[in-house]
Amino acid sequence: MSSGDSKPLEGEAPSSSGIAGGGVGLVSKHRIVHGLSNISATYATNFAIVTACYCGAREFVRESRKTGPDDLLNSAIAGFSSGALLGRMQGGQLGALRYSFIFAVVGTAVDYATLRLKPALWNIKESQKKGDWLKLPEWSPIQVLDDEALAAKQAREEQLYNRQRLGKLNKEES
Repeated sequence: MSSGDSKPLEGEAPSSSGIAGGGVGLVSKHRIVHGLSNISATYATNFAIVTACYCGAREFVRESRKTGPDDLLNSAIAGFSSGALLGRMQGGQLGALRYSFIFAVVGTAVDYATLRLKPALWNIKESQKKGDWLKLPEWSPIQVLDDEALAAKQAREEQLYNRQRLGKLNKEES
């Protein structure tokens, strides 16, 4: 979080990482031994801490390098440094090396995917504002009819119904 702002910085997602961690806890093999609520809370907390460390490091690197939010080198540096710090606490020097590469690759990949998806998500958001976000293609058999087309359809259906009714009457008379 930036100082004085109540909204998260661009790309920050500690709350969604907590939700993802809770979901991982739901399917964890340790849920039977430790209990579902305990293991879900543990995974949620760990994911939120890892994400907060990574996002904080990325913002620190971005401010230090005076670059924009779309520079992927910031993500790689932040992933390497936050992975090294958390890995050192978890598994010593070997853990620091392993975690630094994992965090750098995963963090940069997530930021790259976010940058690539942002225009598509922006277009969806804008189309929702216009009200045409659920527009069926022209080739779809399901069509939304205007008043004239609806009246013509009802007239065709009534004419077809009358023909069928007239055919039944003719069969009954003969």
